[in-house]
Amino acid sequence: MNQDVLVRFLFNQRDTRGEIAYVSNSLQQMLQNHDYPYPVKQLLAELVVATSLLTATLKLDGDIAVQLQGDGPVRFAAVNGTAEQEFRGVARLQAEIGATGFRDLIGEGYMLVTITPKQGERYQGIIPLTGDSLTDTLEAYFAQSEQLPTRLYLFTDLTENQSRAAGLLLQVLPVDPEKAKQDFSDLVIVTDTITANELLNLPTEQMLHRLYHDEEVEVFPHQAIRFVCGCTREKCESAIISLGKTAIEEHIAEGKLEISCDYCNSTFQFDSTDLSLLLNKF
Repeated sequence: MNQDVLVRFLFNQRDTRGEIAYVSNSLQQMLQNHDYPYPVKQLLAELVVATSLLTATLKLDGDIAVQLQGDGPVRFAAVNGTAEQEFRGVARLQAEIGATGFRDLIGEGYMLVTITPKQGERYQGIIPLTGDSLTDTLEAYFAQSEQLPTRLYLFTDLTENQSRAAGLLLQVLPVDPEKAKQDFSDLVIVTDTITANELLNLPTEQMLHRLYHDEEVEVFPHQAIRFVCGCTREKCESAIISLGKTAIEEHIAEGKLEISCDYCNSTFQFDSTDLSLLLNKF
């Protein structure tokens, strides 16, 4: 079974590249501390895989945040990722979940992609939610931002005992435009036959051979994908200090302050003694 890896591959005789992302244990770690309804878990699972693929496609040296915002029951869903393929994610609901389609969950809204390189300026791209799936919106984003034909395939398998998701991305290489267009079209016809069972369960090399047995495919070393929240008590202390002296004094009078992490549900408690020590830093 494939678990928690990103795999890059290249068609040596075609002007097209590909990526596959698998998440299992890392996805389970992200979801286990939240009581999300099943459709929301499914949405986040797709968003995790999509963010992993997007991060690899951009050859990013920094951080990325992919956010969905809308007027539906899920008002906000986001996954943050890094060049090291570390991610965390969260969703916020504003109504009961009824129908379970992508647009039923998000409603009318947009997708915001924020790229923060370690060096250089931050970049934000925004696109209205398109079509009836996350895949449709992401493909529209690629067409708008990179202007390179891109095809995405996202699958999930969520049960009470396990959480799995996988995604495959094909993208044109900007070499010979006419050849690349035909190469991409040919490969999409083949890739459209892929099933959830194949992508989720077959070993990568076997799945690639089954799909592309007439092609010369080069597979690159796998990269691990991990859930990393990143919350710490020290970061909470910095956040408390940023509130200012008056706010800290008010919390001291109340006797305690409790901070919960939206991403992993960890709780950090500060009593009056802890808060007084922070107050002394002013």
